[in-house]
Amino acid sequence: MLDYNLILDAAQRLKKRVRRTELIQAHHFSERLGIPLYFKCENLQRTGAFKIRGALNFMTAQSREALAGGVITASAGNHAQGVAFSADLLGVKAVVYMPESTPPQKVFATRDYGAEVVLEGKNFDEACAAALRQAGQTGALFVHPFNDPLVMAGQGTIGLELLEDIPDLANVLVPIGGGGLIAGIARAIKETHPHVRIIGVESAAAPSMRQAVKAGEVVTVPIRASLADGIAVKTAGSNTFPVVRDYVDEIVLVDEEEIALAIVSLMERNKLMVEGAGAVGLAALLNGKVKKITGKTVVLLSGGNIDVKTIAVVVERGLLAAGRYLKLKVELDDVPGALARLAAEIAEARANISIITHDRRSESLPIGKTEVLVELETRGAEHIQEVIRHLTMCGYQIEVIK
Repeated sequence: MLDYNLILDAAQRLKKRVRRTELIQAHHFSERLGIPLYFKCENLQRTGAFKIRGALNFMTAQSREALAGGVITASAGNHAQGVAFSADLLGVKAVVYMPESTPPQKVFATRDYGAEVVLEGKNFDEACAAALRQAGQTGALFVHPFNDPLVMAGQGTIGLELLEDIPDLANVLVPIGGGGLIAGIARAIKETHPHVRIIGVESAAAPSMRQAVKAGEVVTVPIRASLADGIAVKTAGSNTFPVVRDYVDEIVLVDEEEIALAIVSLMERNKLMVEGAGAVGLAALLNGKVKKITGKTVVLLSGGNIDVKTIAVVVERGLLAAGRYLKLKVELDDVPGALARLAAEIAEARANISIITHDRRSESLPIGKTEVLVELETRGAEHIQEVIRHLTMCGYQIEVIK
């Protein structure tokens, strides 16, 4: 089990070395949800995520002899940057194994901190296995992303900060991947405030910790691609699991559309850029995944390392989920004025055309017909149904494109 004194030691070790991130009140979401809601902004941390806390705590606790051969780790991105930054700070060589699918922005950022990056494996677990093999061959010190008491203790310093800022804290929502973050926070908070409700949130695409708690032991689960790639872990940590089992009150799941909508909502309402893993806590609240929640509540925004390409996809998915974006395929007679009449009917339905594509050359189209792909800005789910109903009543054959 994680010793509480390790977390207190970590707080002293990390003092003035990592940013004490802002705790801001989320006024819009507080009014919407009917609870005093706050965001702990680890997305504003140096390196863009909480991971620097655990990595730096682990490395500064080692002797110079232990670090002489350098460090090696595996990560989907955020831990990689934490290790790379810490190694550069301490003058230590760092090698980081990352999955081949890692967003380029995270790869570039890790290299910018001076680490050597090796892309290997389809997911974190395969990259981790490769890093462990290399550590065994070279003697480099392996820095585990989550399954180490010193790493967990570093992440637990967030819990100490939360209690200092909100002594009457009632609930904390924390993302779960391998479990290091929530294990550290839960242990830090429950030691002195056992009444605080600790709620873990996983992507439904990778529910490894929830399945472990349900089974009573660590299990390996199949995972799918997720916007929350930072918490897409097949197997929960063997050391994090007992802490989560004993100190975390509940674990809930969120799906991809819910994550996308939460990211977009944070950008629009609080001007905060958050990656998928960092948005799962808000996604859980907005979609009613946590029942009977009252009192001062903190959502941990664990990271903000999201690349531009992913942002474009996320915004589109988030707008779709919110009913503010609609794609239609419409078949028209290939005669003068047909496209103008369609545009007029869309305007009549009070939707705004953002993109329109006109195709009369497709082999699948009958002679004398043309196909139009149109992307519309809409004002919610009810408005989408009004647009579809209006166009159907006007005689158009339409297909909604997901």
